[in-house]
Amino acid sequence: MNNVYPSNKVKVNAVFISDVHLGFPGCSAKFLLDFLRHVECKKIYLVGDIIDFLYMRKKMYWPQEHNDVIRTILGKAKHGTEVIYVPGNHDEPVRMHEDTVLGNVLVKNEIIHTTIEGKRFLVLHGDQFDSVVKYSPLLALIGSKLYEYLLKANRAVSYIRYQLGLPYWSLAAALKHKVKGAVNYISNFETAVSQMAKQQKVDGMICGHIHRAEIREIDDVLYCNCGDWVESCTALIENKDGSLEILHWTEQYESVKKLATAA
Repeated sequence: MNNVYPSNKVKVNAVFISDVHLGFPGCSAKFLLDFLRHVECKKIYLVGDIIDFLYMRKKMYWPQEHNDVIRTILGKAKHGTEVIYVPGNHDEPVRMHEDTVLGNVLVKNEIIHTTIEGKRFLVLHGDQFDSVVKYSPLLALIGSKLYEYLLKANRAVSYIRYQLGLPYWSLAAALKHKVKGAVNYISNFETAVSQMAKQQKVDGMICGHIHRAEIREIDDVLYCNCGDWVESCTALIENKDGSLEILHWTEQYESVKKLATAA
């Protein structure tokens, strides 16, 4: 469901964002900043790979927009929004600070979120289910390098589309969803996450990691993936009635711009 918010405010109970990759050139910080400035919520879950320490070990990249994202999140935490940071494999150093409060942000390696309706969801990043990262670091490194090149091409395509007045579109996401190996990998990942949810006796799982936003029932549990802010610019939200929804913020961004222009 792609809602348009005429009030320019997204008022929800909870927000889940993952795979922002601050410190990486492919990060769509502009869209995330716009989302954070429009959202009002009680809780924000940062579901891993918020800061890309892996990339910054190779090359330092930290533009002002990335700094603004951190400042905006900390500002919300300071003014009453409960912010929980669930680290991933790209910001793994944060995992050693579990149960620590950093700038009003609580660090938890995994946590249970209970919706307004009383449904329980285990929230974790999801790299625990990725056999490539877990068992073959070399293969993961090769894949990461190819992905980096693909995202550079993605930025060029996005710039050309912007100049032509066309809406945002991700070349990286489109190719990944058409490659058979990637599709099989995503399916296996989702199944593994859902099996974990059944073992934990929760109603569902909320994760990130694979950069594909999704809400669907698998084997009687609800699998929810936040998506990312590199390819698709998506967030998972819990609405005021307890329902869960994926927001595609590039579409919302275009809608809000049109409303502002019409006004």
